[in-house]
Amino acid sequence: MLNSKIIAQMPKVELHCHLDGSLSLACIKDLAKNSGINLELTDEEILKKAQAPENTRNLLEYLARFDFVLPLLQTYKNLELAAYDVVQQAAKDNVKYIEIRFAPSQHLQENLTLEEAVEAVIAGLARAENDFDIRANALVCGLKQEPIEKLSKLPLLFDEITDEHLVGFDMAGDELNYPQEKFATLLGEITMRGVHVTLHAGECPHCEQNVLDAVEMGATRIGHGIMTKNLSQNQQTMMVERRIVLEMAPTSNFQTKAVESVAEYPFKDFYDKGLHVTLNTDNRTVSATTLQKEYEKISKWYPEFGLADFEKINHYAIDGAFIGQAEKENLHEQFSKAYQALSE
Repeated sequence: MLNSKIIAQMPKVELHCHLDGSLSLACIKDLAKNSGINLELTDEEILKKAQAPENTRNLLEYLARFDFVLPLLQTYKNLELAAYDVVQQAAKDNVKYIEIRFAPSQHLQENLTLEEAVEAVIAGLARAENDFDIRANALVCGLKQEPIEKLSKLPLLFDEITDEHLVGFDMAGDELNYPQEKFATLLGEITMRGVHVTLHAGECPHCEQNVLDAVEMGATRIGHGIMTKNLSQNQQTMMVERRIVLEMAPTSNFQTKAVESVAEYPFKDFYDKGLHVTLNTDNRTVSATTLQKEYEKISKWYPEFGLADFEKINHYAIDGAFIGQAEKENLHEQFSKAYQALSE
């Protein structure tokens, strides 16, 4: 088992991190102050509202935690600050490249437009890049429970915003009641623009068909994808051959009841089969975690998982990142040198 000091020194890539679920306590308090909201809560009370219980009953109870912070994320200033805050946290985990996803339609209560919401987040990412040794990009996220006519406005963002920090599209939310197939037309509008796609799928029990549908609809990455374990060997082989990246997040995966015991957690099994697994926080605050903690969990659960294995999953993440080939090659070289130095 690797020690925490070595894990802290490892450069890391994070592909699956939600903006509104990852705000630090200090940031939440600053956002409230900026909004003129007196929370009248102790730090402990704030965290109780923002963090999901360790024994969360299901995905929907987990998602309910986002309701607390959303009223604080309705202005350009606060969205910019929130994006900066999450990148700053990632930098402390020695993350060198991160993609942060958010649903712009959730941030329009004080008359921001969809475009302004995206531009605010991009501004925060860019400011953080100037202050820390990290690259940060944004993914637009649609929520499955929203009306289709509302979701249909999202593809247009990729026509109107040309900033290089906007790199992809995701869909998240209630997977059980809104299966992937309902969004085929919308995803066609996205993929016809050449936009990279990752989709939440296979996060709830018996949702494995959503994983297959997501791949069929153009997703090169799957958010969580736990129920890939229920796919046939041929279907899993197809995912290996297509180099589909699985964005796994151990703490979150247990909280949402995708699995309930380490014995049934499929991370190591997937890795051994050649599936392109990666490690992510999902929601730093809601899950009370950091990427350091996620790596430590994997190291503890699978003591045989060594430095070379962690390096490999980071190369998987680089391969799956929504960036150009030249930048990927630079990251591959940087990571290879850093892990080589750690092994000496």
